[in-house]
Amino acid sequence: MKNTLLAIFLLLSTALTALAQAELLQSGPMLGYNEMREVLLWVQTTEAAEVQFDYWPAEDAKDRHNTATYQTNAAEAFTARLIADEVEPGVDYEYELKINGKTVRRPYPLTFSAQPLWQYRTDPPAFDVAIGSCFYVNEPRYDRPGNGYGGDYPIFEAIHDKRPDVMVWLGDNTYLRDADWYTMTGIFHRHTHTRSLPELQPLLASTHHYAIWDDHDFGPNDSDRSFIHKDKTLEAFKLFWGNPSYGLPDMDGGITSYFQYHDMDFFLLDDRYFRSPNYRKTGKATIMGEEQLEWLIDALAKSRAPFKLVCIGGQVLNTAAKYENYSHHHAEERAYLLRRIAEEGIHNVVFLTGDRHHTEMSQYRNSAGYRVADITVSPLTSGAARNVEEENKLRVEGTLVTERNFGILRFEGPRKERKLTITVYNTAGEELWSQELESE
Repeated sequence: MKNTLLAIFLLLSTALTALAQAELLQSGPMLGYNEMREVLLWVQTTEAAEVQFDYWPAEDAKDRHNTATYQTNAAEAFTARLIADEVEPGVDYEYELKINGKTVRRPYPLTFSAQPLWQYRTDPPAFDVAIGSCFYVNEPRYDRPGNGYGGDYPIFEAIHDKRPDVMVWLGDNTYLRDADWYTMTGIFHRHTHTRSLPELQPLLASTHHYAIWDDHDFGPNDSDRSFIHKDKTLEAFKLFWGNPSYGLPDMDGGITSYFQYHDMDFFLLDDRYFRSPNYRKTGKATIMGEEQLEWLIDALAKSRAPFKLVCIGGQVLNTAAKYENYSHHHAEERAYLLRRIAEEGIHNVVFLTGDRHHTEMSQYRNSAGYRVADITVSPLTSGAARNVEEENKLRVEGTLVTERNFGILRFEGPRKERKLTITVYNTAGEELWSQELESE
């Protein structure tokens, strides 16, 4: 009898301990960048706590490794970015989170992969990239009066069901509200509230996430370089995302970055930190700033990727001079960028954009004869623009979507014959349209 009672006591004690540790988990875990030799793992706790990740090859649970430990703290919104630096190229891993030395179980798989070393050995692997923008989660006490602007949160379950290798968040990844803009307290609260959405958690845990921002996660609506607290929102962006870098080496500030996934190059641009005010009457109108713009042209010219994916918050090719399209307030810089792409003979440039609360694909052939495309995917959970009446002369027929949606980019084929298939889905994961591009 005593042994039975002792066993029951130990089981209850273990269960209560596990429950207590789970209650310290605010959001995540989330996968950040993955390379051949290291992978970033992210987590947020509810209060100060010691966190660590254990990981092991999926085929050998005994070969366990662990990250460093980190003490989360209020100054960093109780977030932690930890590096798994004992991974091997091409290996699939399982992992677990420990808080205060105790394992926190999740009701979904925790897995990640290190990129494979395929170069000079095989054709590059096929892979899938999810894309989307405009992620709003209602919080009535801080929202504007009226019906909630956000909805259809199960869209993240639909994305997760597609099992993408990567997700690129194309801006407005949270919506700072009037109460949030001017304090780190408000900025941290908004990021935490959005990141903690229950429907999002399985997707965070098994897909590698990269991000850019646009006006609503940078500051107030249509924000630009004049926003006095851009240093605060930059700090929050760095704490809540797992990009490989933030800003260019010779540039002061911003979120500009780059990553290569298998054989494709992704350029993560900043369309806010250096942006001139839309209605300023004097001075040079710029979205990217001269240094970032010239870096992009240099990097595109250097790239030998079959497709060059340029990720920027606002539409580039849309010809309608409305809202914050590149054609509207910054037409001269847009013309310069597109001209230089032609002059440098850069082929297979695909802009990945968001912002507009509708989805569409635009494309044209430049003076060098190369196709340039712009895939706009928006919104994820924000309100959709039901009536899009603007005339975009470069829109591909049949690609306009005016409901919440997401996209999947499928890269496949032999090394010299790579193909990109773009498929857009509704919130239930049902296909709305698909387009195919061959590398030229």
